[in-house]
Amino acid sequence: MRVLIVEDDALHRSYLNEAVRSALPECDDVMESEDGRLGEIEARKSRAEFVVMDLQMRERNGIEAARTIWRERPDTKILFWSNYSDEAYVRGVSRIVPEGATYGYVLKSTSEERLKLALRSVFLESQCVIDREVRGIQQKGMGSAHGLTDGEYEILVDVALGLTDKTIANRKKLSLRTVQNRLQQLYEKLDIYKETGDDESRYNLRTRAVAVALMRRLLNASAVERAERELQNDWTSQEFQGP
Repeated sequence: MRVLIVEDDALHRSYLNEAVRSALPECDDVMESEDGRLGEIEARKSRAEFVVMDLQMRERNGIEAARTIWRERPDTKILFWSNYSDEAYVRGVSRIVPEGATYGYVLKSTSEERLKLALRSVFLESQCVIDREVRGIQQKGMGSAHGLTDGEYEILVDVALGLTDKTIANRKKLSLRTVQNRLQQLYEKLDIYKETGDDESRYNLRTRAVAVALMRRLLNASAVERAERELQNDWTSQEFQGP
C-alpha cells in the first residue's frame, strides 16, 4: 500500500506523513508532493491509489489536481484535508467526484484521532467520510429550499466571469428565457430584491449578486479562477462559440 500526500506546507506534510504511518501500518511507502501539479505527475508515475490532498495550493490547487487524477484513474481514493469549508470549495469537490468513487473531506482543525479514523475509513474500508461542518454546508447550500441549485450556481459563476445572458445561454445550451429565470431565482435566494427595495437603481443586480455571494463565501477567487480556465479551454477547443 502506497500513499501520496499533496500539500504545499512542509510542516503539514510532516504531520500528515506521521498520521498516515500511524493510522495505516499496512502502508509500505509514503510519497510527498508540494503542489497540485507535482502531485499529478507523482500520481501518474507511481499509479498511486491513495491520496491525501490539500485544497488551496500554489501552482495548481487540489480540486484541479484531483480532477486530473480521477480522470486518469477513477478508482483512486482521495481524502481532502483542508482549512476551508466554504461552499465554493465544497461544491468544487462535489462537482469532480466520479460516480461511485470513494473520497473524504476533513478539516485541518479536526483532531489527530479523527484524521486517522478518516484515513482508515476512506482508504481501507472504502467509506466516504465528510466532516460534520462540511456536510452541513452541503445540506444547507445544495439541499434546502433557500440553497442554490447546481444550475443557479453555474449561472452565478458565469455572471462573476462577466458573461452576458446571451453568452451564458449559448455556452450552457439553454434558452435566453431559462437563463433569465435562473437569474431571477438567484436574486431572490440571495435576498437581492430585499436589499434594493423599491429603489432598484441603487444597485446593479448582477454585480450585487456577485458581491453578496463573495461575502457569504458561496464564491471565492479560486472558484472564479478555475471557471475562467474552463471558459478559456472551451473557447480554445471550439466546443463553445460565442454569439
